[in-house]
Amino acid sequence: MAPRTPGADLPEHPDWLWRTPDPKASYDVVIVGAGGHGLATAYYLAKNHGITNVAVLERGWLAGGNMARNTTIIRSNYLWDESAGLYEHALKLWEELEAELEYPLLFSQRGVLNLAHSLQDVRDSVRRVNANKLNGIDAEFLDPMQVAEICPILNTSPDIRYPVLGATYQPRAGIAKHDHVAWGFARAADQLGVDLIQGCEVTGFDVVGDRVVGVRTSRGAIRAGKVALAAAGHTSVLADILGLRLPLQSHPLQALVSELLEPVHPTVVMSNAVHVYVSQAHKGELVLGAGIDSYNSYSQRGAFHVIERQMSAAVELFPIFARAHVLRTWGGIVDVTPDASAIMGLTPFDGLYVNCGWGTGGFKATPGVGWCYAHTIANDRPHPLNAPFSLDRFTTGALVDEHGAAGVAH
Repeated sequence: MAPRTPGADLPEHPDWLWRTPDPKASYDVVIVGAGGHGLATAYYLAKNHGITNVAVLERGWLAGGNMARNTTIIRSNYLWDESAGLYEHALKLWEELEAELEYPLLFSQRGVLNLAHSLQDVRDSVRRVNANKLNGIDAEFLDPMQVAEICPILNTSPDIRYPVLGATYQPRAGIAKHDHVAWGFARAADQLGVDLIQGCEVTGFDVVGDRVVGVRTSRGAIRAGKVALAAAGHTSVLADILGLRLPLQSHPLQALVSELLEPVHPTVVMSNAVHVYVSQAHKGELVLGAGIDSYNSYSQRGAFHVIERQMSAAVELFPIFARAHVLRTWGGIVDVTPDASAIMGLTPFDGLYVNCGWGTGGFKATPGVGWCYAHTIANDRPHPLNAPFSLDRFTTGALVDEHGAAGVAH
């Protein structure tokens, strides 16, 4: 079928956007995982480094894992310099990405409010705003009246259980359409010669000495000059095959959407105290997320008790939504490190690279991850922005602790 010009009338099944080749016998680089990170890495390997003999392997369908199961929030207002640098680089890429990929990503910079409900919340929020400003990131602390001006439907009454004492606000933050992002990167990578291979599960690795030289898959063995893992919550499962223990725990992260509503919610609102975050998608459904489940699991289902708490919290913040109906629930698999920051870089095996541990912040980092991971793979050394997120920080003690500053799970 001849390629069509992308536009607003995107098809339900976008297979025409890229080829569906059979795997070749060998590639310069094999990327394991065709989610946002894997696709972005392949695109930047080809675009920035001229490496086009690349395969992206996906055991299911393209972008059918966490990329299809996230809540699409994009922001860069993290506390520590290392995190802020990487996420701000990603946000700057987001701002040009739709034009670069020539694809409608529906990136909407509607701002993000992080609510403060206690004096300690206020102190932490002001600290984060000051840190953001030192890093050149747009951020401000708003009082309750200013919060109400940004989001009039939010309950800012002083007489509720968790009164809104203020909020941090990042105006450049927002949301994007997650599947469009995946399709845009996939289409662009394919046009540059990258092979996107679906239904191809990696079952093992070929190792010579301390070097990984290929992968074994459900569709046969593939030789590889370099192998890059980008399988989110399942990265530790793949690494275990090599005897490589990664400091990761995988947890379910549940979310839901409502029925379609008229556009009434102008921004993104997040709250640690009641532990919910709410935005309104382009079509009109409310998108609500909760905190990660405390237990380790690979379940991708929702659970009634989590949904009940989620809805209770949302209605407390937004009484206007009390009669909204839940349309669909799901769970993603998030991989969490001891310091709640990602791992991206080299491994003890030559020719093997790892990108994982993004926890609840993987989507917003997508273009920044692709840019930096591609640099790391192409040059066999980290980009300065991801150098602080190397695996060896867990032995040196140079942790990047974002447990509190990262905000609620999303």
